[in-house]
Amino acid sequence: MTEAAPHVITISRQLGSGGAYLGQRLAFRLNALYLDHEIVRQAAEELKIPEENLAVRDEKVTSRWQAMLQSFVDTTSWAYDPPPIDTLNDKNLYKVESDIITRIANQRSAVIVGRGAHFVLRQHPGCLSVFLHADINFRQQRVQELYKVTAAEALKLINSIDQDRGYYLKALTGQDWLDARQYHLSLDTGVLGLDKAEDVIIKTLQARFSDVNLEARK
Repeated sequence: MTEAAPHVITISRQLGSGGAYLGQRLAFRLNALYLDHEIVRQAAEELKIPEENLAVRDEKVTSRWQAMLQSFVDTTSWAYDPPPIDTLNDKNLYKVESDIITRIANQRSAVIVGRGAHFVLRQHPGCLSVFLHADINFRQQRVQELYKVTAAEALKLINSIDQDRGYYLKALTGQDWLDARQYHLSLDTGVLGLDKAEDVIIKTLQARFSDVNLEARK
């Protein structure tokens, strides 16, 4: 993709539908930057906190109980405990990650997976937002193979992570991530297969941005 006018593909995905795989494939074929967990690394660097502290909160909102525990003060013995100057809450973290996404999208072409990038870049003139989904059997089998877990463990992971992602986006953007109307393109990778889905995304990008010189590599 040309660097004169950055174009960005954002990928929202159900677990096991091939988001990371397709994101990396698209970035390679289009000679673009690939961003996924790198966003967490950059956020940790800007916030000056350990990366592992953010990794456990990746694409999920802090539960009410966790938030209460974080602000809990032991009242069994009195001692003044001054409040922190800057508490890292979900909204603050989302803003930092959103600023990183926006800054990169304005600088160069990229493929960005997750983190609500489709919502953050909804006004970006060069953005193509994609949502990937598939039936549970397709996703369960992929998760089993990728993470070397049992069928039951794969199903538990799918339900847990998809729920976290849904809560995350609803809480911070007000959007239902399963609503296909907020994306330019919605694909069932279980029906299409990952290779055909990859080609459809590239062809859609070419159709949407005819001014972009795509030197796609196989």
